[in-house]
Amino acid sequence: MITRVYREEWGRVVAGLARRFGDLDIAEEAAAEAFAIAVARWPVEGVPANPGAWMATTAKRKAIDRIRRENNRDHKQRQAQMSINNSSPDPVGAIVDDRLRLLFICSHPALAMESRVALTLRMVGGLTVTEIARAFLVQEATMRQRITRAKAKIKAANITYRVPSAEDLPARVSGVLAVIFLIFNEGYLATGHHTHPVRRNLTAEAIRLTRLIRVLLPDDHEATGLLALMLLTEARALARVTASGELVTLDQQDRGAWDTALIAEGHRLVSERLAAVVTPGRYQILAAVNAIHTSATDFRDTDWLQVVTLYDRLALLDPSPIIVLNRAIAVAELDGPEVALATIDRLEDTLAGYHAYHATRADLLRRMGRNQQSCAAYDTAIELAGNTAETAYPTRRRDQLPK
Repeated sequence: MITRVYREEWGRVVAGLARRFGDLDIAEEAAAEAFAIAVARWPVEGVPANPGAWMATTAKRKAIDRIRRENNRDHKQRQAQMSINNSSPDPVGAIVDDRLRLLFICSHPALAMESRVALTLRMVGGLTVTEIARAFLVQEATMRQRITRAKAKIKAANITYRVPSAEDLPARVSGVLAVIFLIFNEGYLATGHHTHPVRRNLTAEAIRLTRLIRVLLPDDHEATGLLALMLLTEARALARVTASGELVTLDQQDRGAWDTALIAEGHRLVSERLAAVVTPGRYQILAAVNAIHTSATDFRDTDWLQVVTLYDRLALLDPSPIIVLNRAIAVAELDGPEVALATIDRLEDTLAGYHAYHATRADLLRRMGRNQQSCAAYDTAIELAGNTAETAYPTRRRDQLPK
């Protein structure tokens, strides 16, 4: 229960504290203290009727206590008293929603893009450092240092918690969208070893925030593309995990369980973008790929040539190894596993620590009848996998290989 409340309420509590007190460290530490108190008290005293409100109130009190203990007590105490009296906080500017406002604030241009994304995933998304490190394919210690440096730079550069104006938003929106997409991906397939593979609270929050951005920036084409991409992906959520908790690959999913309303909305947004005379960006292309998948009534009916063509176009914008891997998966359906394997093997140096690389390679080797090599690749994928659902699929596929 406490873990669920933490995952659902962390971003809201931190965002509210940051708006009121204007300090990210105070907000994060006060929220952490509140959750630590919950861990100690709730098993004994019982869970409050409104856990989220309890967390917010407790964290606010802890923040006020800390402010009072710090230097410059007279000034800080006046700030604390204002909070106690619930006087009007600073104006919210162009953004009313606390979490979305904090997203734009953390996406300050003074920070490198990777630092912006990592910091915001921690502060707003409530992801652990381990989860964020997995998303970036880096070591946990590296990610911890990156987040610490980002917070230190905010203080050193005297970047105050200033409410972004409407003029600030376009310059920051690309970083905000990147963060939201990573939050969605953590919900789509959680990286934690002891978490449910699908965290619907995160996917729902990512979709909600993107809808708000579309209202604020209706002419931002990538915001529309990201919303379409997430809707078309979320539409498949109920078909992606079995009752026993194993992931179901796209070719095995029950398409009758897909959410037709979300698919219809996603297709409408993709069509809207295709009708515009604007060169599509990364999210728009990915949305188009997902539109193809959700248009096919059967996996075998997928237009793989169009999927590969879209990935070719995407590679010009984002030649990352993940994009190359995903393109190779589509190539396997179009030209056969041998062609795809030749591409995938060239990614070994960059994706050696990525479980999906080894799972994909294992599947291609299985299709080619190279069972011993396939088994070894499945073993590596199992070792690197995050949650148990991620582990279950390659384990079953490995055990089905002929001995």
